[in-house]
Amino acid sequence: MARSSDGETTYAKGARVTGESRDRLQEELKRRYEEGASIRTLAHETGRSYGFVHNVLVESQVRLRGRGGPNRRRAAQSDEKV
Repeated sequence: MARSSDGETTYAKGARVTGESRDRLQEELKRRYEEGASIRTLAHETGRSYGFVHNVLVESQVRLRGRGGPNRRRAAQSDEKV
């Protein structure tokens, strides 16, 4: 675990995060996610993968938000009345 020049905590790629370090990371990620940060942003800032961050959030019983961006919608039928 290391702190970057901007104060963010990063972990060596592939290094196991266990015990107190994982508990602290879990609390930090949970807090930041609940404040509105995306999983991708958290992954980038901590140097971990999207899947790792997602799993840590699920373990901490965070209610995950729906995906952002455009959603697919069925094409409107031409005979549908408005």
